[in-house]
Amino acid sequence: MPDIAIQENASQASGHRVARAKAFITEAFAEGRPEAAVQAHTGARFVQHSTGVKDGKAGFTESITGHNRRFPDHRIQIVRAWEDDRLVFLHILHNLNDGEREYVTTEFFDTDDDGKLVEHWSVMGDFKGPNPSGRTQVDGKTAISDLDRTEANKAIVQTMLRESVFPGARPDSIERFFGKVYLQHNPGLGDGLEIVRELSQAENPQLVYHEIVLTVGRGNFVAVLCKSSWAGAPLAQVDILRLEDGKIVEHWDLNEPAAPSDVNSGKF
Repeated sequence: MPDIAIQENASQASGHRVARAKAFITEAFAEGRPEAAVQAHTGARFVQHSTGVKDGKAGFTESITGHNRRFPDHRIQIVRAWEDDRLVFLHILHNLNDGEREYVTTEFFDTDDDGKLVEHWSVMGDFKGPNPSGRTQVDGKTAISDLDRTEANKAIVQTMLRESVFPGARPDSIERFFGKVYLQHNPGLGDGLEIVRELSQAENPQLVYHEIVLTVGRGNFVAVLCKSSWAGAPLAQVDILRLEDGKIVEHWDLNEPAAPSDVNSGKF
């Protein structure tokens, strides 16, 4: 795997729910034991929203067993991980068959009263290397801080999306939400607010946000899953944002087509 320069380990964010989610992914993929992972870590139900993966416990086991046959060497690096009440978020770099393919996933889980996994949303995309500012889709800060600001930071992100990005918004106060220093990890964009301003004020934007589906935050980090579209085609859009003093200062994102599925409960 590439050196992604993780500054601090995200393990400090661990509670029993995030620990279970990390164990589930590790056992199912890196250790090639999806059936054991399902038995150990899922609850009475397991609703699936991952593209191409069948719904339910048996469906997940069947789908991932086939994946593991094709890619017996599957290494993972869980870069960011946190839990927010019953919800869990993971940000992961994957390496298949010693570099045959590298990709990034964002994983969201709902859990039951015992902390077992009962619903799973996943968005994935190829790892594309450095962007114009030399940043990748996974490097950057990982340390969780400002735990007392979790709810406030979630509200800032939700308000920013609704007032600056959603259809009908008036994105005329970018500085209200973003810091003067803004670090960008989108593979095609560079740092700075000018690009954000241009994209938010575009008359006919390609990327359009429609609904916030999930918001999972802890301290200075917030991850959101949104129903979006690209040039009119349905899209599952994930944005990960780091905040300092009430301002968004760093951004990672990932998206995937959200066409209706005939094997699971769809992307949402």
